[in-house]
Amino acid sequence: MVKKVDRAAARAKRHTRVRAKVSGTPECPRLNVFRSAKHIYAQLIDDVNGVTLCSASSLSKDFEGNGSNKDGAKKVGELIAKHAAEKGISEVVFDRGGYLYHGRVKELADGAREGGLKF
Repeated sequence: MVKKVDRAAARAKRHTRVRAKVSGTPECPRLNVFRSAKHIYAQLIDDVNGVTLCSASSLSKDFEGNGSNKDGAKKVGELIAKHAAEKGISEVVFDRGGYLYHGRVKELADGAREGGLKF
């Protein structure tokens, strides 16, 4: 019998490993990334108080483009950086969410850095 790899379970396992080391504070929140097949989402999370400070995604009203490619991911990164600047946040800790730091996740991070976030 062939055993099929459960990709979602493997990602969840990697994510718990990352979350054991990465935590957000009000001064330096966690930049969380979630990607689906069609869209990409980013949140700034304060884990001390358990609140989301701001968010951006390819479903946002002020987003134009396609969330399923690198260009769209970069725009979402710039959008989250803009929202963070409005809240007075300049430094974050990056949480890749169990995904490999490659492709859309890397482009989102690059867009956030170009937008002014430091990590």
